[in-house]
Formats: sequence, structure tokens, C-alpha cells
Amino acid sequence: MIKLNNVTEFDRNILLSTLWVFILINMVYADIIGMLRPGYLELLERMSKELNSATVLTFSILMEIPIMMILLSRILPRTSNRIMNFVAVPITITYVIFGGLENPPISYLFFGTVEILAMLLILGITCKWKKDISSSENY
Repeated sequence: MIKLNNVTEFDRNILLSTLWVFILINMVYADIIGMLRPGYLELLERMSKELNSATVLTFSILMEIPIMMILLSRILPRTSNRIMNFVAVPITITYVIFGGLENPPISYLFFGTVEILAMLLILGITCKWKKDISSSENY
């Protein structure tokens, strides 16, 4: 179990940001490895005909959330950071579970499980992030 009793706010921000990097790398590699499965090119061709611009924009926005959280987790103060993580984690978990293929390969399930576990860790760290009395944060 990770103990965060004597962790400074700066260290916690680095840890949260690093976890978001870890999640994003897993997302990218899930897609790269997914390209290796038989029939991928045919699936890509079929999907390119079925997807409209609004759907592609929606997926782009959903992918931007973990990208954005890498930076925001690093620079935001405690209160804003907690709020953003409490919003970003459930949205991203939902995207990981329901935003993929109908019949995902086992590699997607593996990467998705790792991503979700890391996001649950983020939630745990964020929930236990106590307000530092000596902090100058006023919001």
C-alpha cells in the first residue's frame, strides 16, 4: 500500500501527473497493439465509413481529458486539483469501458484493467488529500 502521510503537495501533484502519464501511455499502447490483430485494416476501413465528424470530435474530447490532466494535476492547487480529478476519473473510466470496440481483443481488456486500476488509485490519493493548514490556498 502506498503511504502518503508525509508527502508534500508538490510531491502529490507530481505523483498524480505521473499516474495520468502512465494511463495515457497504456491507452496509446492498447491502440497500437490492437492494430496487430487480424482484420484490423478491414475494421478501420469500415469504421472510417461509419463514423461522422461529431463522433470523431467526441472521441477527441474524451482523449483530451487524460492528456489535459497530466498538466492540470501538476499545476493546480489542492482544491482545484481534487475537483478536476473527481470529474476526470469517472469520465475516463466510462470511456475506457464503453468507448472501445464491440468485441475487444484480450490485450484491450488487459490495458483497460490497468488503466482503471491506476485511475482508482488517483481517486484514492485525491480522496485522502487532506488540506494543509499551513497552505496559503484560499479556495
